[in-house]
Amino acid sequence: MKTLLIVYHSMTGGTLQLAQAAARGARTESEVQVHLLPAQEAGPDDVLAADGYLFATPENLAAMAGLMKDFFDRCYYPALGGIEGRPYATLICAGSDGSNAARQIERIATGWRLKAAAPALIVCTHTQTPEAIFAPKQIAADDLRQAAEYGAMLAVGLAMGVF
Repeated sequence: MKTLLIVYHSMTGGTLQLAQAAARGARTESEVQVHLLPAQEAGPDDVLAADGYLFATPENLAAMAGLMKDFFDRCYYPALGGIEGRPYATLICAGSDGSNAARQIERIATGWRLKAAAPALIVCTHTQTPEAIFAPKQIAADDLRQAAEYGAMLAVGLAMGVF
């Protein structure tokens, strides 16, 4: 059985909603086991054991969240050389743009020699004031549907051996 690892960090709930939607979508494929882990709990063994990845992070100060960076820092070298060619996708919950956070993850994935299964899905919440930035997020149904489709696409591709 193939395994999809979904690693996420969320402070205000937006990224968590996207990651959970992706996990629900992926779980529709019965031949794939889905592991949904917070970034601070995921480690090199989780990365090495998975057949594909979905990385989900908020955009913080035009970058990926610090705890996602910590996850990559802890896992990069222990997994280097052991995961080449595996598929990945990225979910970004952004206040404005999200493209730099996506680029950062893309560069790390390139170093790991992963294959992008799809372009990053960036969901923009348009939060620009301190109050709005720190407030709990409610992600729109269409965006959650897209995240679920990303999860399902990765799971089906893994199960079929497309990736």
